[in-house]
This record gives sequence, structure tokens and C-alpha cells, in this order.
Amino acid sequence: MCILFIALNQHPEYPLIVCANRDEFHHRPTEPAHFWQPGNELLAGKDLEAGGSWLGINRQGDFSALTNLRDPMKQKSNMRSRGELIVKALKRHEPLTMSWLREHSENYNPFNLVFGHANELYCFNSVTQEPTLLTSGFHSISNGALDDIWPKMARGSLALEKLITESAEPDIDELISIMKDETRASDMELPQTGIGVEWERLLSSIFIRHEEYGTRSTSIILQDQQGKTRFVEVRYDGKGRNLGRQMFTVEPTQA
Repeated sequence: MCILFIALNQHPEYPLIVCANRDEFHHRPTEPAHFWQPGNELLAGKDLEAGGSWLGINRQGDFSALTNLRDPMKQKSNMRSRGELIVKALKRHEPLTMSWLREHSENYNPFNLVFGHANELYCFNSVTQEPTLLTSGFHSISNGALDDIWPKMARGSLALEKLITESAEPDIDELISIMKDETRASDMELPQTGIGVEWERLLSSIFIRHEEYGTRSTSIILQDQQGKTRFVEVRYDGKGRNLGRQMFTVEPTQA
């Protein structure tokens, strides 16, 4: 997952609105969003190389998403897959705790993990070892710290805020359009994350189009006051072409 925008308690009907893009190498095998076996409790896409995910929900209305923290000097090849954290965060019979994250986060390459539900949503930064309770408002999470002012993070947050405040009912297609913005930052605005200016340029847009690495999917989540969730996923190929779209509706159940 490369970037997600969250509107928390900013719409009268939908306390949780999430727009997210997953950026990944196009050759990495992936299964589209589906209910996982056994039990059909977890709804998420699946990374078929390591077995985890990047974003998902469960039938109790819990949400989780993951972004990598971009720091080449801290990347190691023998670490556990960060995608398994999504699965752990959404298993109700094994609740994810802050103490567990602090104890085990060193087994993974650096990450931001968002998890919880609309009434109590956290972002855990594995480098600082600190959880942040998300306040009501608009939040952006990418490959740096929560609510960093990277150009694409600011652009997406403003677009989401404008759409929500001007619409009685959020339009799915307009939310997807926000996530397909290919505007790149100027060189003066680029963050310095240690990957070189060419990659900084490529990764400075919300939607990344490149034949080897780019935006693989967009996910939209709308959760209403009763806990009913709409989950929309659109998938793309290396040229940014639509590979398919699906929508799920999940009714809340008791844990």
C-alpha cells in the first residue's frame, strides 16, 4: 500500500470513508479482494507471494491498512512479510495489541499500520514505536509519518474534503477519480527519502503509472452509522488500464 486518505466522522451518514491505492511491482502475484477461507470473516486482496494483504475489513466492521515506511537504509531481506499484520489486525479471536506491536515490530521492515474501527482508529509507526489515535478529521498516510505534508498527500486530502463537504452522498466514481490523479510534484517539492530523484518524481503522484512498478489497485470503503460497509476495488495493469471492478456490501455482525 502506498497511500490512503481517511475521512473520520466528517460525513453525517458515513463516519468512516477510506480511499487507498496499492503500489507494487506488476509481476508480484496477487488475488483480487475476496472473503478468505476458512470462515469468510476477512475481506481483502491477497498477496500470493507472501500470503498477507495490504488493506481489508472484517464482518465486525474493523478496518486495517498498511503502508511501507520508505527508508532504504533500514530495509532488510530476511524480515517477515508486513502483509501478515493486516490478517492479524482483523482476527477478532486474537486481538492485536500495542504491546505486541512494540515487541514484534522489529521483525518487519518499517511500516505504518492503521487498524481499529470508526470509533477507535489507530496508526502505529514501527520506527517511533508510537501509536496515534486518529482524531475526527481528514488524514493521509503514505510512506512517511502520519499526515506528513508531501504534495500528493496534501492534494488528496484537500480533494477528499472538497468532495465530501459538497456532496450529500459520496460518489464512488468521483472518489476513484481522486485516486487516479497523476499530477507529479515539482523537484523543489519532492521529499528526500533516499531513493534518488528519478524515483522520487515517479512516486510523487497519487496514481503511479510505470510498466514495472505502479498502482495495482484502488480501494474505496464507505462505512455508515449502522456499521454497514461498502468495499469497492478497481485493479489496473502496467499501463494503468482497468482490469476489473468489484463491489462488496458487508453487514455488521456481533463478535
